[in-house]
Amino acid sequence: MEAFDYIEMKVPAKAEYIGVMRLTLSGVANRMGFSYDAIEDLKVAISEAVTNAVEHAYEEKESGEITVGFGLYEDRMEIMVADRGGSFDLEEVKNGTGPYQSDEPVEKIREGGFGLFLIEALMDEVKINNKYGVMVIMTKYNREEEVDMDDDQISTIQ
Repeated sequence: MEAFDYIEMKVPAKAEYIGVMRLTLSGVANRMGFSYDAIEDLKVAISEAVTNAVEHAYEEKESGEITVGFGLYEDRMEIMVADRGGSFDLEEVKNGTGPYQSDEPVEKIREGGFGLFLIEALMDEVKINNKYGVMVIMTKYNREEEVDMDDDQISTIQ
C-alpha cells in the first residue's frame, strides 16, 4: 500500500460550514502543489458534495454532521464527503465503493443529486457509496508538470 497522509474533519450539517471546507481544501491542495485551476475545480466539487449532504442528508428538525476526509497521496488527492457516518477507514471504504454511473438516474442516489454531474465533470474519478447515508469519494490527480498549451504563452527573448 502506498504511503499517504490522511486528514479528517467533522462539521455540523449546516451551510455555514461549506466555506470552512473550501478553505481547508484550498490550503491543503496549495501545499500539495496543485495548479490554481485544479484548486478551483476542487473547491467547486467539495462545495457541491457538502451542499448535497447539508440539504438532503437529514430531516429539518434532525441535527447531523458531515465527515470530510482528505487522502493525500504523492500524485493525487482523494476527498471523501460522508453523511450519516462516523469516522471511516479510507482503504476499507474504498473497497466497498463503486463508480458513479452517469447513466443511472440521479434519484437512485438521492433527491437533488444534480451536483454529482458537476462533480463528475470536474474530478478525475468519482465513486459513490449509498448503503447508509451517502459517501462521495472524489479523486483529482496532481498534474503540475502539464502545461495547458491553449493558454497564452509568453516567450522570452534570448
